[in-house]
Amino acid sequence: MPGSNGAVTRNTLRQQIADALRDEVLAGRLQPGQEFTVKEIAEQYGVSATPVREALVDLSAQGLLEADQHRGFRVHEYSLADYRGIIEARSLVIDGMFHALEGGHQGFVHDPDNSRVLAALAGVRRRGEEAQRAAAAGDITVLIGYDLRFWRELGAVFGNPYLSDFLHRLRVQSWVCAVQHLRRLTDLRGELWAEHTALVDALVARDTAAAREIVSAYNTHSLTVVERLAGQ
Repeated sequence: MPGSNGAVTRNTLRQQIADALRDEVLAGRLQPGQEFTVKEIAEQYGVSATPVREALVDLSAQGLLEADQHRGFRVHEYSLADYRGIIEARSLVIDGMFHALEGGHQGFVHDPDNSRVLAALAGVRRRGEEAQRAAAAGDITVLIGYDLRFWRELGAVFGNPYLSDFLHRLRVQSWVCAVQHLRRLTDLRGELWAEHTALVDALVARDTAAAREIVSAYNTHSLTVVERLAGQ
């Protein structure tokens, strides 16, 4: 198709810029409430305004940025109430995945001998091992990267890409909200959840009761840490 290569290049650049800006927010280099324009971002990355504008619109749709007709864009500021709501929403999505496992539908039902699912979960477990190492070291930047991959790949095992994408969006939002508090600490060792492999092991055993307990403990831990830091 005429012009298709240009469209692909622009879409790829759009995604690269969106990913880079998301990482800037997660790293704390773009602070909540910080404002910037399309022109500033385009100059920073040395690209044209069009893919930048598209990337910023994408991030606004994901809840990471807010668009201002006259001032450009600013990083969304999440409240503690927002964080509680995000935790509740992602819990409902994850519980739906566990329900799918119990009911034997979606990705699991199409694999009678369970080999595909077990192979996929082995890969997810490796992501979990890396996430746990980062958590133990207190390296939040590395942890976030592996944690997002862990949950995205875990969600994909259940065979519903819409559910997986929604969970990924919620997890990005929860990290954006939490990271502004977590980065106040100079030493994060012992503060970060690291039960990724235990969750995978429970799912391999199809022990959804244990999996739910792990996720519930995770949510309690996350809320306790963020609420404590928010009150400082």
